Amino acid sequence: MKEIDASEILHRPFASNFLKRIGRGTAVGMATGLIVTTFRKIIDDTLQGLNVIYPYMRTHYLMLGVYLIGTLILWLIMARLLKNHLFDIVGSGVPQVEDVLHDEHWMSWWSVLWRKYLIGLMAICPGLFLGREGPCIQMGAAVGQGLAEKCFKSSRHETKVIIACGIAAGLSAAFSAPLAGALFLLEEITYTFESQTWLTALTAAIASDLVTLLFFGTFGTRPCMWLPVTYRLPPATYLPLALFGILLGILAWFYQYCLINIHCWYGKISWLPRNRRAIIPLLLVVPIGLWDASMLGGSHVFVEVIAQLPRHVHGFQAMMMLLGVYFIIRFVFSMISYGAAVPGGIFMPILVLGAILGGFAGCLMIRFGLIPAKAYINLVVIGMAAYFGAIEMAPFTAICLLTEMVGTIQQILPMLLVTFIAYTVNDLLGGRPIYGALREQMAPQAAQERNAKTGQP
Repeated sequence: MKEIDASEILHRPFASNFLKRIGRGTAVGMATGLIVTTFRKIIDDTLQGLNVIYPYMRTHYLMLGVYLIGTLILWLIMARLLKNHLFDIVGSGVPQVEDVLHDEHWMSWWSVLWRKYLIGLMAICPGLFLGREGPCIQMGAAVGQGLAEKCFKSSRHETKVIIACGIAAGLSAAFSAPLAGALFLLEEITYTFESQTWLTALTAAIASDLVTLLFFGTFGTRPCMWLPVTYRLPPATYLPLALFGILLGILAWFYQYCLINIHCWYGKISWLPRNRRAIIPLLLVVPIGLWDASMLGGSHVFVEVIAQLPRHVHGFQAMMMLLGVYFIIRFVFSMISYGAAVPGGIFMPILVLGAILGGFAGCLMIRFGLIPAKAYINLVVIGMAAYFGAIEMAPFTAICLLTEMVGTIQQILPMLLVTFIAYTVNDLLGGRPIYGALREQMAPQAAQERNAKTGQP
């Protein structure tokens, strides 16, 4: 029997195109990282500024008047820029890039890139309850398409692979979470595990995260939402955690129901064109900021507020009432913000709501002696992972994202348990992957806008 030589099985040295793929992925990641880090920096600095401006406006009504006039001017500029570009620009951008990868739509990448960047800042910087990650994902996809068409001269199939790299790089740079960026692409966008795609995407995610680290310096070496989780939850807590997972699954379904219907509810305001709806949240956010400016934005800062709440609020009833108020305001205004047809993501708003729900569960379990007070923060993290995983129907992304963002692996099993139960409950109630549902909902609007641009009826 003839033995097969290794040279007949292995590739010839340097014959693989792997280096070419990772080179292109690195280029996409670096370009996306540069754009997203400036986007992050402007948002973070502006939201910090609002913590100074709003307390000042409480006692200086002239400044409040000037701020409201500036808000109206901002709204007019946004409405002008959004006109005839609603489908390409509004929302998180994830349904739009899914359309691109499924050959149902093709972006005008430069128009999407600069509009998403500029209008995204106009929507998020005033404090609307929107996440930065959605615009970052779509901007990454636009960067990938631009490099593929202008620099790499890629085929259609290769261009889609490079766009996928931009998606992973955008989320990685937004949260400094490269593994979650690559997993999100596979679990929620492509639904495949092809090595050509995920290896190149992971390369882009690593490159964009390195750019973020270099941009933010020493601060960039710390997880973007670091929380001091040191306690390990004992197995005796798993039964109440399972009940918590059931509650999160029900609330995840309710969140999906409201988010999908918010556009219909906005549509009842027939006198206000879709590209001008932003005036509603832009004005409503002002009294929220005057009450508590730390609530504004996505907002990872507010998660830290929730995590440290027991240090500043004493008494079970006071904690539960405050968390209840926080949840109602964050939930309602997240819907109002997203439904207003402006750019912005839902990742961070979901994580904040999950943190509040985790705070509820933590307070109850401490009250009944199931966990010590120092374990409160564990429930905050578990609430974020499970609520996000159930709404997005992406448990792998949820666990990986929270592990990277919070910087702990102390409680992988409890997070998996609660996330899986919440996911299952939402699925039993009829929940769907939220981006797929939003993409289906946006299809008629997309077709109408494309026909308007081409002159077809």
